[in-house]
Amino acid sequence: MPRRERPLDEGESGLLRFAADLRRLRERAGSPTYRELSRRAHYSAAALSEAAGGRKLPSLAVTKAYAKACDADPEEWARRWRAVAESEPHAANDSPYVGLAMFQPGDAPRFFGRERLTAELLGTKNRFTGVFGPSGVGKSSLLRAGLIARTREPVLLFTPGANPVEECALALARLTGGEAVALADALADPGELVRTHRHLVVVDQFEELFTLCRNEELRQWLITALLGCPKVVIGVRADYYGHCARYPELVEALEGSQLLVGPMTPDELRLAITEPAAVVGAKVETALLARLMADAVGQAAVLPLLSHALAQTWQHRRGMTLTLSGYEEVGGLDHAVARTAQDVLDGLSPAGREQARRILLRLVTADDTKRRAHQSELEADDEVLFALAAARLVVIDRDGVELAHEALIRGWPTFQRWVEEDRANIKAQRELTHATQTWESLDRDAGALWRGRRLANVPAGLSLNAAERAFLAASLAAEEEVSASARRRTRRQRQLLAALVALVVVAVSSTVFALRASIAADEQRANAAVLRAVGEAAALRSTNPALAQQVALAAYQLVPLPQARNSLRQEDVPSQVLREAQTEVTALVVGPTQQQVAAGHRDGTVVLTALDDLPSPRTSHEATRHASAVTALAMDSTGGLIASAAEDGTVHVVDVSLGRPRELSVLPVRASAIAWQGNTLVTTDGDGALSFWTDLRDERPRLFSTIQLGLGPLAGMSFRPDGHVVAAVTTGHAVHLADVTDPRDVKLLSLTRQFARSAQFAGADGLMTAAGTAVHLWDTTDPRAPVLRAEIRTGGGEVTSAWLGAGRVAIATDDGLVRLWRLGDGEPVEQALLRGHTGPATAVGLTPRGDDVVTGGADRAVRLWNADPRDPAVRICEQAFPRMSREEWEQYFAGVEFTPPCRD
Repeated sequence: MPRRERPLDEGESGLLRFAADLRRLRERAGSPTYRELSRRAHYSAAALSEAAGGRKLPSLAVTKAYAKACDADPEEWARRWRAVAESEPHAANDSPYVGLAMFQPGDAPRFFGRERLTAELLGTKNRFTGVFGPSGVGKSSLLRAGLIARTREPVLLFTPGANPVEECALALARLTGGEAVALADALADPGELVRTHRHLVVVDQFEELFTLCRNEELRQWLITALLGCPKVVIGVRADYYGHCARYPELVEALEGSQLLVGPMTPDELRLAITEPAAVVGAKVETALLARLMADAVGQAAVLPLLSHALAQTWQHRRGMTLTLSGYEEVGGLDHAVARTAQDVLDGLSPAGREQARRILLRLVTADDTKRRAHQSELEADDEVLFALAAARLVVIDRDGVELAHEALIRGWPTFQRWVEEDRANIKAQRELTHATQTWESLDRDAGALWRGRRLANVPAGLSLNAAERAFLAASLAAEEEVSASARRRTRRQRQLLAALVALVVVAVSSTVFALRASIAADEQRANAAVLRAVGEAAALRSTNPALAQQVALAAYQLVPLPQARNSLRQEDVPSQVLREAQTEVTALVVGPTQQQVAAGHRDGTVVLTALDDLPSPRTSHEATRHASAVTALAMDSTGGLIASAAEDGTVHVVDVSLGRPRELSVLPVRASAIAWQGNTLVTTDGDGALSFWTDLRDERPRLFSTIQLGLGPLAGMSFRPDGHVVAAVTTGHAVHLADVTDPRDVKLLSLTRQFARSAQFAGADGLMTAAGTAVHLWDTTDPRAPVLRAEIRTGGGEVTSAWLGAGRVAIATDDGLVRLWRLGDGEPVEQALLRGHTGPATAVGLTPRGDDVVTGGADRAVRLWNADPRDPAVRICEQAFPRMSREEWEQYFAGVEFTPPCRD
């Protein structure tokens, strides 16, 4: 059932009639859900819902898409839209009031009332300034629309969050265009901040250093880094003043350089109310101004509520006048926020209301402050999240969600009641969320699980997401294993006592029991010895690899535990440098049929290297050259043609069928991604359309057809071998599967659950996606419902490139490592760890049979690796010299019968 829409406001304006007609149009189409309309129209559900909301005139493009999705004439609705736009010229304009949201630097033309404080901040000679004030007094708006908007030099703005180093690196990357990961690594030294940015640094919501950041070292890092900067302003909630006083160096910096933000004076408040309206040619009725002044003067935390009430009153204005009757209609200062929020909540289904409650409670702390949450943590239904965002109750940016303002907690009784009822659970859930994130960051290390009283004290009825459920399940399983072991020990002791008593009567029974107990004890000792040996083998690899491999093999032969099996991976894989380039490798592709590899570089060159002339020096030829860094390489299904794309969008096509490359053409297109569909080259540009090019060996390639998927700009794509299904990766890292069999009727089939930066089809039903520190393997036998077959984690490094083929997966990471995994019917098994690159490994590929790995790195080297495909026992024993002695056996397997893993 679609959720009930918010009733339209009363009135006879053309805008309200237009919205009502849109709703009737949807009813005549069978009342499809907005999610279904989104699939038809290729616009978000939130945009379509807002179009029929009656608050503002939608764009012409959204209106036509809405009409087409409801089987109406788009051109007829375009004429109606123009009529409304002409009769109500201000209907499509945004409100001059920002509501609950804070002012941003771009809002400076409508930011009034804080001119005196802005001038103080701009004129201060203090190197370090603290802006203090209660929540809701407008500190963030003062810093953004006041200070930053009027500062001519570049300003670094960020909030501390849970990890101040990462937040600072992300802000620097946005400001300078650098790489966030590299900046975060460099910022490990606090002094690097001033070397990277020598201008004003603004840290807003500084209290997050105490509410969200749990690491004292990170807190000290931020304070040290800021104290080294030439100009710093921090915004701090007044009730966290005492927290700042815990750090002597911060106290010294703030001494004599504090700005206290209090309530606006009557004159300042009058400007804040009337001037934003005046900017857009509107005015505030005298009676309304008097009422607002009476309601708001002298109240420190009233500004977000005032701004929201004015934004709601704007929607009920008469012509271009904000009236007292409109203000009272929306509930006034005390009830406008509550009414807006309650209307959104009441418009949801019972399940939607419960989900909205879970979402909002995850966005607060037990101290009544807001917190940012990752969208994956919320596991929110899009329609519910869009409804909250459309009403400006929450703000969605990048991959995070947070409350628009903490005033929502105080001003909405329902939310306030939820927080009071769940305060203890909120604190417990924040601890559980943090513990889960730590556990996952440590690659689900059992040592990070909860045990004992901490696990027993988890309250019943917590709203858990999938990751938290997995964490608690793993903790309970580990605790149960400990309890079961204790019970077994107690049971054995009781059985032994009973056996001793029974020994007088039944000696034979006593002997049998003792034998069984001995066997169980032997098994436990063997398991413990194997796990201990696996750990010692790992520590021994760097000093005595031959002995380390024998110890690992012996452990696996004694008891084939999973830990012992994974320790048999090959770590001394031989490699050869195929070529030393002038610049780093940025892309790489291995021929699907011929033994050749093409590598793209930062300087724009694409070089072809033969792999079949071993062991003599490799033959390399420059295939083509771009004017900027190569971003993507692709070979057609025969291995005869290479397509390359660069940062400037150019696409070159090169013939490599005869071994020596010959450039054929430069396509008349600017592409953000390329892929082959058989022998047809597919490119996509900024609008997300797919262009299919044929006759590539002719002097002028032909544009065969163009398809619009409706997903927006794409960052990558891959076609299934039959060419009927494409995996499209959007710039927002969503992976959509689409049926492109009929270019005139493209069907969006499904959306994978995990976000990804790249996708690759392999075989008829295999799909690999990669992002962050994990690679996901999907079974796409039914592309309408992809099934997650396996998840492979890197162990810490960020995935830079991955390749799936011939029953193996090769994964390159930014820590310079390349891991090779073997696929089978069960879980993937790590086969080899390739070490050799002195910087990040940036590209990886597999030869057609999967027996060789080709890698490229930031160290400019292109390497060829040969991982031994034989049984680990054969491989290890062939290289195990000298053989393990009896003394070495006793050192690692004391008390276990000498059974060397390798014999002469």
